[in-house]
Amino acid sequence: MTPAIQSEDFTAAAADFPEPFRLLCRASVESTNDEVRQLAQAGAADGLIVLADRQTAGRGRRGAAWFSPAGESLAFSILVRPTEPKALWPRLALAAGLAVTEAVETFGLSAGIKWPNDVWIGQRKVAGILVEAAADFAVVGIGLNVNTTSFPFEVSQIATSLSLEASQVFSRAEVLGAIIRQFSVRRPQIGHDFDDLLDAVRLRCILSGKRVSLSTVNGPRIGVVEGMAAGGELLLRTENGLERLIQADDVRVVVS
Repeated sequence: MTPAIQSEDFTAAAADFPEPFRLLCRASVESTNDEVRQLAQAGAADGLIVLADRQTAGRGRRGAAWFSPAGESLAFSILVRPTEPKALWPRLALAAGLAVTEAVETFGLSAGIKWPNDVWIGQRKVAGILVEAAADFAVVGIGLNVNTTSFPFEVSQIATSLSLEASQVFSRAEVLGAIIRQFSVRRPQIGHDFDDLLDAVRLRCILSGKRVSLSTVNGPRIGVVEGMAAGGELLLRTENGLERLIQADDVRVVVS
């Protein structure tokens, strides 16, 4: 059995989690998403959270590595067994991104959502979301830079942390608790009250009005973001007209 986390006590924060969330801590895993998937396949119930102090093979979208230094960041995954139709499950990324953003705001920082799955402060990324679906469950992976002050060269120009932005050290347990409380509110809204969730995302969307380049399953696109459609799709005005994008990768703001 993997030893429990020793660097910070998450017990008190976990005791205040709303139902049905409960916390399982690991000192080190390859990937919290993979750990949750295995537990889900073994019958774990909705709301299980696996938090790792260190990931040896953490990943973002399309398999990109996720930098997660031990004791400095939050790397965790949530097991969700949605009762909503599977067509609505992609909205979990919006719910998770919004929950992280709102949690960050409770600590006095202004954050924004970079559709579809990143949280930014200013011009830098502070958190990433990775949602992976199986037949009867989904895994919501969240990585948040909390007290990290130094990043690898390849991401040093685009990454930040709560500590860097606020010039203070944060309790990772308190930050985790804030995220879970917000996720408990936003997660049910992928079905009912989705308009409320979407309005809150639109308010924080950092891409609206920006010219962006991105990759889709149908090839690269360049255009101006005109907002988000009623289903959470990105509205992109290209030279061929208005497109609705359900998902995209490598979304970048084009500097004129």
